[in-house]
Amino acid sequence: MSHLRVAEAASLLGVSSDTVRRAIDAGRLTATRDEAGRIVVDGAELAGYAQRTAQAAEAGTGTSSPRNQMRGLVTRILSDTVMSQVDVQAGPFRLVSLLSTEAVQELGLEVGSVVVASIKSTHVTVGLPR
Repeated sequence: MSHLRVAEAASLLGVSSDTVRRAIDAGRLTATRDEAGRIVVDGAELAGYAQRTAQAAEAGTGTSSPRNQMRGLVTRILSDTVMSQVDVQAGPFRLVSLLSTEAVQELGLEVGSVVVASIKSTHVTVGLPR
């Protein structure tokens, strides 16, 4: 299970750290402390929060470069023996990638994993951030 520090959660949501702290204080997100005493949020819970709070982007606000990369959270994985569908919430954008189930297993993807979606035309790939 992945746990994200407040600053990383804020970056993935496209908001300030204060906004994430307010969501924690208001009970919209649950936080715990890691071994070092830092406040962390469960990745799977953050993925659900990202989906619930996502607002539709205005038309024409994206870029069109074939080198687009977007950090996001895995919100759902549907797998069979050969192929998997991986849903990613990257800020206000929901992305869907179809890749082999073997790749999903090799990457260790699960709901709440932080990924980088690379977009080129209608092809979306998912990898782990460095």
